[in-house]
Amino acid sequence: MYLNKQEERILNGEHGWANQVSMKILVRLGDLFGATKLIPVQSAHLSGVSYKHLGDAAIDFFGELAQKNGRAQTTTTLNPASFDPEYLRKRYSKERIQKQDRIINLYKNMLIQPTLTCTPYYLQPPKPNQHLAWAESSAVIYASSVLKAWTNREGAPSALAAALIGKTPNYGAHQPENRKPNVHIKLEAELKTEADYGALGIHLGKLLKEKTPTIQGLHGSDDELKQLGAAMASSGMTTIFHAETPSKNQKLETMTVEPREIKESALSLNTTDKAPDLVFIGCPHCSINEVRRVAQALEGKKIRKDTELWVCTSRHVREKARKYVDTIEGTGGHVLCDTCVLVTWIKDLGVKTLLTNSAKTAFYAPTLNEVDVAFKPLKQCTEAACQS
Repeated sequence: MYLNKQEERILNGEHGWANQVSMKILVRLGDLFGATKLIPVQSAHLSGVSYKHLGDAAIDFFGELAQKNGRAQTTTTLNPASFDPEYLRKRYSKERIQKQDRIINLYKNMLIQPTLTCTPYYLQPPKPNQHLAWAESSAVIYASSVLKAWTNREGAPSALAAALIGKTPNYGAHQPENRKPNVHIKLEAELKTEADYGALGIHLGKLLKEKTPTIQGLHGSDDELKQLGAAMASSGMTTIFHAETPSKNQKLETMTVEPREIKESALSLNTTDKAPDLVFIGCPHCSINEVRRVAQALEGKKIRKDTELWVCTSRHVREKARKYVDTIEGTGGHVLCDTCVLVTWIKDLGVKTLLTNSAKTAFYAPTLNEVDVAFKPLKQCTEAACQS
C-alpha cells in the first residue's frame, strides 16, 4: 500500500507511539484487503466502549494511547456504555462504575466525543458519498443504505486507528464497484410492523452472508429500515442493501422471500413464552418518532409491578423527546440513555426473561445476556409491560 511522506513518518514513529501503532493497524488492514492507499474520513464511530465487553486489558491499552498523545484527527463518536448516568449506575458495584468511567475518560482525553449511542447519525447525519470509519454494524448498514455514505464495517481497533490518523484504507465499500448489488431479492410478503422488518433482516442475513442485495418491494420508513439493517448485520455480514428494482441490463441472481419464511424467522428468535421480567425497546437506539410511539402506546396505563420497561435512546434524542419521556416515565417505565441491554449485566439484576421488538436484541441476548427471549411487535411489548 502506497504511503505519502507524512504517512511514512508516522509509520516510522516520528509522530509518537500512539500514531505509529494506529498507522501499523491501518497498513496491515490495507495490505490484507489489497488497498492501494489511505483516504481521509469525515468521521469515525467506535464500538469498543462497554466495560462488560472490553474488560481490563483494553483500559491499559487506552491509557497508553492517551498518555502518548493519541488524539482524534476527525469527528469521532462512541457506542453505548454499560450503564446510564442515573438508574443503572446505582445498581452496579463501585468497581464496575469506576472502570467504565475510566474508559470513557480516556476516550475524552483522546478528543473523542462521549456520545454513547449506536445511532450517531441522529446527532449529525453524514452526507451522501462521505467516507467514514464506523464500527457499529447497525450504524454502518444504515449509513451506507439509507444515508448513502461510504464506510466499511470496521472492527473496534481499526475504527480507533482511523480516528487517531483521520484516514482509512481505500478498499471494500469505499470503492464504487463494491457497492453495487450482486443479488436480487423479490419480496413477496407484506411487512406490517417493525418486527416484520427485523425478522426479514435476520432471514436475509443468514441467506446472503456478505452479498449486497437489491430488494424489490421494500417500502419501509427510516425506522423500519433501521430494524431491517440492524438484523441483517447481526445474522450476516451485509453492509449495504438497496431498495430498488434492478434494470434489465443487470444480470443478478434472484431469490424470493415468502411470508412463511419471515414468520419462521420471527419464531426462531423466541426461546420462551413466559411473562417477561424486562420489556426492552431501543436497539438500535430509539429515534424521536419511536419514543413518541412508545409514549402513545402507554398513555393512561401503568407498568406492572413485576416487570420493568426500558426504552433506550441517546441523550440528544431524549432531550428533544422530553414530553414523550415524561409520559413513559409517568407510567413507571425508564427512558435510559448512554446504554443498551446488550452491553450491560441484566442477568445480575435478576432478569431471566426478556421481551423485545428488536430482532438484533433477540438474536444476541440469549448468548450475550444469558436470558430467555420473546420477540414481538411494539404493541404487544407495551401491552405485556402494563397492568391488565
